[in-house]
Amino acid sequence: MSVVMIGSFMATLDSFIVVVAGPAIESELGASAGELQWVLAGYQLSYALLMITGGRLADVYGRRRIFTLGTAVFTLSSVACALAPDPGTLIAARVVQGTGAALMVPQVFALITVLVPEARRHSVYGVLGVVLGMASVSGQLVGGLLIGADLFGSGWRAVFWINVPIGVATLVLALRHVPESRSATARRLDVPGVVALSVALFLTVFPLIQGREQGWPWWTWACLAAGVLAFGVFTAVERSVESRGGDPLMKLSLFRQRSFSVGLVLVLAVYALLSSYYLALSLTLQLGLDMSAFDAGLVYAPAAATFFVFSMVAGRTVPRFGRRVLEAGSVVLAAGYLTTAVVLLSGPRITPLLVIPTLMLQSVGGGLLITPSLNVVLSRIKPESVGMASGALSTAQQVGAAVGVAVIGAVFFHSFHPATGRVHAAGHAFAMASIGAFVIAALAAVLVFLLPRRRG
Repeated sequence: MSVVMIGSFMATLDSFIVVVAGPAIESELGASAGELQWVLAGYQLSYALLMITGGRLADVYGRRRIFTLGTAVFTLSSVACALAPDPGTLIAARVVQGTGAALMVPQVFALITVLVPEARRHSVYGVLGVVLGMASVSGQLVGGLLIGADLFGSGWRAVFWINVPIGVATLVLALRHVPESRSATARRLDVPGVVALSVALFLTVFPLIQGREQGWPWWTWACLAAGVLAFGVFTAVERSVESRGGDPLMKLSLFRQRSFSVGLVLVLAVYALLSSYYLALSLTLQLGLDMSAFDAGLVYAPAAATFFVFSMVAGRTVPRFGRRVLEAGSVVLAAGYLTTAVVLLSGPRITPLLVIPTLMLQSVGGGLLITPSLNVVLSRIKPESVGMASGALSTAQQVGAAVGVAVIGAVFFHSFHPATGRVHAAGHAFAMASIGAFVIAALAAVLVFLLPRRRG
């Protein structure tokens, strides 16, 4: 489990670490704003599209085999990213890197269910929650430190080179220590289901990624509407496969379990907060306060440490107090965003010392909520269905990230008016983004109270 969690950490970190590298990439490669956006979006898009397919491939062909394949693809594409001579090459390599991540990450959730005795899963999910949360919270901190250190004169390329030794070590250790396993009932991949789901996810995720940058033209709304129809087609395809006694990509009966269906939406909401809010903070610090990537990264350090501590607290207290830990976490998280907005709107100019305490308050709630939420989604899933369920969970994380960046990003840039002074404009925009985050966090709190109180 330790080995595969390293792969999960790398994949999640790479969703965030590139954010602080943007200005340096733009300067060295001459990337346009649109190309720079696709350095981020290309990874997110392929990651989101292939997650369920990656989980299902592992059910059929073996979880260790698909995990090691994904690790190899991720590592080799990281080399391509680090050596990229132009924006087009970097974007293409990032798309391949996202594909490798989609093959790695679902296997982590699946292997917990398959390898860990039920009585110990709370503890292991607690560790996984810490790993994923720390990757999300510390991504920009690590990116800032690497770029600031300028290792061997590599500059921004260090954020990709760092993956290579870790990826090689993970690959070797996985081949030696991770046992092979597969679903006892999976026979072959549901190709029509893969095609239908990929189209549906593309029509949903692509306009969310591109919409804000393009000013939300008519085609983005048309794509989203078509995405709803495509999900309907996917549902019909899966029902047809199951009625014929086939092996569907996704068993729709899973969504009848309240812990799974409500839990998926909860995870989507939580990851909408993580991705978008720290992007808004990074923009505030670098655009508004003119901080370097290194200095901006240091602002995240207290929040990252707080998140780590309270994630461990959650892992130890959930077995005893159950859903009440998530309830407390969701309320504190929402209060943290609201407090940030109130502080910034009350008059003082934004400074790192002003927001660090409220960021730490958010991390208290996030640590108590994010860590156990992963266990909630998969708590009742049978081993033969864990691949598809794990893929759905990982997809919810990535779709949530795209939704959050679209919503909170739109709020931030709509409220950012540099003509009033960059510091004042950034503080006001970040306050508005905090209000948007509070609304999403409040929705997450409602979802927590809809979860089943007990397992079984």
